Amino acid sequence: MRLILICLAALLLLIQYPLWFGKGGWLRVAELDQQVNAAVQKTEELKARNTKLASEVQDLKTGTGAIEERARYELGMVKEDEVFIQVLSAGTAAPELAVKPPPAVEPLPPMRSSP
Repeated sequence: MRLILICLAALLLLIQYPLWFGKGGWLRVAELDQQVNAAVQKTEELKARNTKLASEVQDLKTGTGAIEERARYELGMVKEDEVFIQVLSAGTAAPELAVKPPPAVEPLPPMRSSP
């Protein structure tokens, strides 16, 4: 009787091993579930980014407001007859302006009149 119980216990352990540690076991399923959740989260982030980019593209295609905003902030452009004023806080040093003096102009030699 004791031998039968030992054999049954061994068979039970042999049956349980693939359930826990095999190719389709519980541990592998939990690992794959974590991977699926990470992929779903990444997909949601990418969908949100794509939606934002699509709306920005649509705005650039149809309206001039987005183009004007980009020209102002990214390229530093101003409209005609507009004055750009930059206000600096008290602790901020003024940026150095790279203003070049006009090139020196040499006078032309006097023209000779022919006799």
